[in-house]
Amino acid sequence: MTMPVSRRTLLLRPSNPPSTTRPARTTALTAAALLVVCASLTTACGVVPGSTGGSREDPVTVMTWAPEKTKATNKPGIPAMAQAYARWVNANGGLDGRKLKVLTCNDHNDPVGAADCAREAVDKEVAAVVGSYSQHGQSFLSPLQVAGIPYIGGYGVTDEEFSSPLSYPVNGGEPALMAGNGLQLAAHCERVALVRPDTIAGDDLPGLLDAGLAEGRRGSATDIRAPEDGTDFTVQAEQALKRAGTDGCVTAALGARTDTFYDSYRRTESALPAAKISSVLGSVDQSLIDRTGGGNGPYEGAYVTGWYPAASDARWDEMRDVIREQAFGDNRVDPTDAGVQTTWIAYTVLKHAVESLDGGEVSARTLRRALDQGLRVETGGLTPTLRWRFKDMLAARDFPRLVNADVTFQQVRDGRLVPARKDFVNVSKTLEGVR
Repeated sequence: MTMPVSRRTLLLRPSNPPSTTRPARTTALTAAALLVVCASLTTACGVVPGSTGGSREDPVTVMTWAPEKTKATNKPGIPAMAQAYARWVNANGGLDGRKLKVLTCNDHNDPVGAADCAREAVDKEVAAVVGSYSQHGQSFLSPLQVAGIPYIGGYGVTDEEFSSPLSYPVNGGEPALMAGNGLQLAAHCERVALVRPDTIAGDDLPGLLDAGLAEGRRGSATDIRAPEDGTDFTVQAEQALKRAGTDGCVTAALGARTDTFYDSYRRTESALPAAKISSVLGSVDQSLIDRTGGGNGPYEGAYVTGWYPAASDARWDEMRDVIREQAFGDNRVDPTDAGVQTTWIAYTVLKHAVESLDGGEVSARTLRRALDQGLRVETGGLTPTLRWRFKDMLAARDFPRLVNADVTFQQVRDGRLVPARKDFVNVSKTLEGVR
């Protein structure tokens, strides 16, 4: 996965956390209040976002952003998947007869870049921001909220994505992954050592993992902090192996540095008792397993928690066909990447929302109304039916916008990530118990 910046951040994330999270919630509430004012005083606010879809001749203009060419987390496959989706849908009649125009933006993995992308979205009057990734929810969601622009299917790396009234998440983000990872490991490990970034963002990971372990009647994990930009994790690997022991598991939540950690782990385990290893999808995916030796590599047997079915599942066939047809030769678009998969699902939501308007105006306002009034989105089994009514949301204090708390348990066998359990595992109750 990839690490975020607010209080609840994703496992993959390297970098730049804010100093506190309470201002994030204050900012969100302030922006929401401004949104209410602007909804009734549009001309006074001077913003009419997403007004380009008024007739069938007008394209539906949206934006997708992600960090690229940074020293930390990079997600170039997300905007590349969005553009491939637009080429595909436009070659097949568009969105309910309208062309889809996708603008992209590089947030540079910093708060200024994220805010710049959001301001560009407002300036270009996009109808929605779709399938994006950013660790800086405080920076990008406030401008979107003031302008009334919905944020559909973000990657799930920030608190704000699960609290903003204009956010429509399609997965359970880092909270579901970490709680699910704890529940998965509880069935296999006497003890667990968690290696995670020594950041404010990383400070929430142990509590989420422990919630899953507790549900599986295991004790708390040993919390081992590591520099998020480290190049050698020998000290942390030694600590993890000593605490986990032969009957235990080591799970790493270091995002792009996860493979660097397990490289140090491999060198260390020859001198110490080996433990089973684990991570979450995004920190470990099929392409990483392939690059590191497949069935003969270090990840053989590893337990991996994900949001969606395994990448080899037939339910991904349509997405794979689109990638082959519209992104052939573009190595940024990896169908096994969780960001690419999330973007596919987010654009599926957009397609359903536009079609539900039945030829009427497509704008930020009409898309929000469709989503808020109970639009049901089927994703071909990649997620449960998605719906964003109040009654569909999780009864959890820190993630009130979360509507999909399903995760999948996977394992690396013969060099392939395969299901370790047939069905989705719902971690709603686990998350509701997190304090």
